[in-house]
Amino acid sequence: MTIEDIKKPENLVYRKPSLLTDNVMHYCPGCSHGTVHKIIAEVIEEMGIQEDTIGICPVGCSVFAYNYIDIDWQEAAHGRAPALATATKRLNPDKYVFTYQGDGDLASIGTAEIIHACSRGENIAVIFINNGIYGMTGGQMAPTTLIGMKTATTPYGRDPKLNGFPLVIADMIAQLDGTAYITRQSVHTAAAVRKTRNAIRKAFEYSSKGIGLSFVEVVSTCNSGWKMTPVQANKWMTENMFAKYPVGDIKDILK
Repeated sequence: MTIEDIKKPENLVYRKPSLLTDNVMHYCPGCSHGTVHKIIAEVIEEMGIQEDTIGICPVGCSVFAYNYIDIDWQEAAHGRAPALATATKRLNPDKYVFTYQGDGDLASIGTAEIIHACSRGENIAVIFINNGIYGMTGGQMAPTTLIGMKTATTPYGRDPKLNGFPLVIADMIAQLDGTAYITRQSVHTAAAVRKTRNAIRKAFEYSSKGIGLSFVEVVSTCNSGWKMTPVQANKWMTENMFAKYPVGDIKDILK
């Protein structure tokens, strides 16, 4: 079979978003981060806001996001991205400001930051990657780790009597008056990617309306931390993570 034999029709050829750089991503094969990066790049390009968007990344697997999406970025201390985003948005109210955070960052050391940013109704968008584990530092238990889930620090499974219960962050912050749009999505199928893309675009649009904080949780896999293949990780996620973190819109004040 020749190269010509396997070429797709012109209208089906994949076009890399212009905002994605040519740098090779450092994420593990099968990681959800790369897919979400692509979605963010597509949304910003589609909205024509490249020059008006500022991303905030803290410590975690996404710490090098500035290498991959060609917009202005700032680095925050671990868990402090909402605080830095607050200052950035207040000083630049005409800009689109968003944070990109993992569960080990936002739901642990950054819990106070996200809760108070939501309570204040900061006009930012937050993209929250929830894979139920500390991916960057060795696969330890995170606040979102499921009951019974094995990690480097819970080798026999998370025990609520010892480790407490998982934090369901999106549902918690949906109770705060300062939040405008809260949704939980995933990127494990093409249909799920489309829904997440629409959610991220809505979050960006809402952040420019001055109506409060928008929050997009993406239930994700960490096949390296979970010790699974990408296919196994997707299957495990749908069979286990979705029961605790069901996908769908949780709050939308404009509906």
